[in-house]
Amino acid sequence: MPAGAREDALRHLLQTAADAGCTTVATRPEGDNERLLGQAWPFPSPFTVTVRTVPLSDGLDRLEARARRSLERMGLPRGETLLVSNPADLAGVEGRALWDRLTALKTRGLYRKIGFCATVEDGPDLLARRFQPDVVQIPCNLLDQRAEQDGTLEALAAQGVEIHTAAPFVSGLLFMAGDVLPPEFADYAPALSRARRRLAEARIDPMQAALSYALNLPGVTSVIASVASAAELRAMLAAAHAPRPNIDWAALALPQAADLSRTMHGAGRSPLDDFSRISSAA
Repeated sequence: MPAGAREDALRHLLQTAADAGCTTVATRPEGDNERLLGQAWPFPSPFTVTVRTVPLSDGLDRLEARARRSLERMGLPRGETLLVSNPADLAGVEGRALWDRLTALKTRGLYRKIGFCATVEDGPDLLARRFQPDVVQIPCNLLDQRAEQDGTLEALAAQGVEIHTAAPFVSGLLFMAGDVLPPEFADYAPALSRARRRLAEARIDPMQAALSYALNLPGVTSVIASVASAAELRAMLAAAHAPRPNIDWAALALPQAADLSRTMHGAGRSPLDDFSRISSAA
């Protein structure tokens, strides 16, 4: 879209979210989205904002400066949560120094909470014991239920951690038929087809099922999903407010969930993000 049209569309999207009672906006430090958000907030804004760090390979000073810059670009005096994007940055030799930088930003009042993003493979409960974060963002969805089934969510909640789940739509894979799956995901077509068939037999819309599962996970306070338009958000909201389906959730999980996560990483997709838009994948 032209710049003016993008701003109008984002302003409409944010107002739709505000009217519906959505309270969290999660951002990544890339592209022009933060600046656009700063120009489109409703007034007064009802949103709290979650910001991610740039890679530690950019340097500690750059990482801290970019976290400050994110707030400036959005026109905010402070943010709600600052999350380390890559848990490997915390596990490395500079992990404690990185965490000290985040703690200092919290102490100065620039962010109310600090935490990290992680997958099950990263051992988020052990990282949480070491760093005592306020927030952990972790993927747990209809196809990859490992964080619930292996006790990770329970272990984080027991430490008093606020849990955000990410990627409820698994980068759009839940909506893609086998003939339109990207080649790297072809091996998962039979399992995805079985999951969709179970939902169809139970007369449950995939979006409704995905959101219902995520929203009812024990200990979870926020579900983070990408959205491209106000119309898309309205579809999500309608699905989220539908009655919870009576279905065997565990039967919908992919047996190869761990392999799927590795495949997504190898394909340049993060299990923490819904890169594929619902409107283009449905």
